[in-house]
Amino acid sequence: MLPNYKNILVATDLTPNSEHAFKHAVMLARQSKAKIHLLHVVPEIDATFRSYVSAVMGSGNLDKFEKEHETEAQAEIKRELDHFAQTELMEFSKDLERFVGSIVTHGNPVAEILKTADNLQADVIVMGTHGKGELGYTFLGSVTEKVLRKSKRPVFAVPLAD
Repeated sequence: MLPNYKNILVATDLTPNSEHAFKHAVMLARQSKAKIHLLHVVPEIDATFRSYVSAVMGSGNLDKFEKEHETEAQAEIKRELDHFAQTELMEFSKDLERFVGSIVTHGNPVAEILKTADNLQADVIVMGTHGKGELGYTFLGSVTEKVLRKSKRPVFAVPLAD
């Protein structure tokens, strides 16, 4: 029996290629009448950089700043993602009905993508790749590559648009 997708998770890093991947996800959803979930993961700050900023800001000030602004920043990103999807699908009412909404999390992108896919019981993960130049044929992009290796569900990797 052929698989029937019910939930599609689109992981976006807010780049133009993510927009291209979203369009492919819409086509998959259209063909299988699946729901579309859009995910963005705000990555952790590098430990070395975090230590430097913390030292400059003073003891405890970085943690306080993050707590005060993280929820607000995630809400703004979510608004932007929802607006993007609604704008892209404005002329396609059936596709717009399939868009469930956006999720914004904070952490390790690979772990958060896989965890969100599990929580949503996503049937497939759609994400763009970031091959650049000559190395583009060798490396997909570290996040996409790791998700492909670690996922227990299909991953639809969309190459960088020309």
